[in-house]
Amino acid sequence: MAQQAYMTETDSGDSDPERRGTRIRRLLVRAVGGWRGDRRIWRRGLVTAAVALLLAGVMAAHSRIPNTIGNLGSLTETFLPWFGLLVPVLLAIALVRKSATALIALVLPVSVWLHLFGGLLFDKTGTGGDLTVATHNVNADNADPAGTARAVAAAGADVLALEELKASAVPTYEKALEEKYPHHAVVGTVGLWSTYPISAVRPVDIEMGWKRAMRATVTTPSGQIAVYVAHLPSVRVKLEAGFTARQRDKSAEALGAAISHEKLPRKILLGDLNGTMNDRSLTAITSQLRSPQGAVGDGFGFSWPASFPMARIDQILVTGVEPMTSWTLPATGSDHLPIAARVKVDTTAS
Repeated sequence: MAQQAYMTETDSGDSDPERRGTRIRRLLVRAVGGWRGDRRIWRRGLVTAAVALLLAGVMAAHSRIPNTIGNLGSLTETFLPWFGLLVPVLLAIALVRKSATALIALVLPVSVWLHLFGGLLFDKTGTGGDLTVATHNVNADNADPAGTARAVAAAGADVLALEELKASAVPTYEKALEEKYPHHAVVGTVGLWSTYPISAVRPVDIEMGWKRAMRATVTTPSGQIAVYVAHLPSVRVKLEAGFTARQRDKSAEALGAAISHEKLPRKILLGDLNGTMNDRSLTAITSQLRSPQGAVGDGFGFSWPASFPMARIDQILVTGVEPMTSWTLPATGSDHLPIAARVKVDTTAS
């Protein structure tokens, strides 16, 4: 009987869910109870509250941050989603400081961030579509171009664009892709491979002095599509110069002008734009085309750097076709991740 009583007492200890729940409630009451009757909770954490309001202001008014000094506005917009990471830091400080003022102030940056990016937290991918496109900056220094080509081709894209093609590596890509893609064209350092016929291939002048953009007509069963492939100039972040993007911005204007003069109503732009959809400097392009990732993608779709993606600077942009789904492909031998999208060709466009 004594042994049985001992076992009963042990079994009803911390292993009892009700007992554990009671302990958790006591801890929460004790933590919150420390705030009761403390009139300083409204006076403490004013600096934290001010930082929270400043964070909200930067995110809400990012388009008004000037680019006159070091392209600060574009730099902010490139990494804008990551500003949300400051919220849990400020929340922790507010809790440690027991500041009700800071906690209330944090509602504002949380609301702004959710307004800007909340929609990207949900999987909006759909089904259907009749054309899959993909693009990949393969990296000129890629040590395994054949493996990279095979990996991207395995995604099943009907139309594939490659950027940063090294002249000596082009034959390797052509050989690796020839079985799946009977049609292809290479202009300078960019190329287009397609299961459907390609015609009207020409370079697009993006004012760089060498060929890093092209235009072609892809004839699908549902009609012709103008496909642009582009690799805009790289940008750099320098302490003495800030976000150096002048040449990129100039090329973006030239590419946007070329697309605006396109006669075909169905247009798809594939490439490394070295900028995000938030970057105002790409407005000449983004004002004409929309991103399937933003419309029907899953998450942010960051593509660079491949080792720890922080920004989506590789883009698929469309008009005249209906985005159905968008996704990021597994890493290859490049420092970029390949991206893909499936669209439905609008047969009413002519």
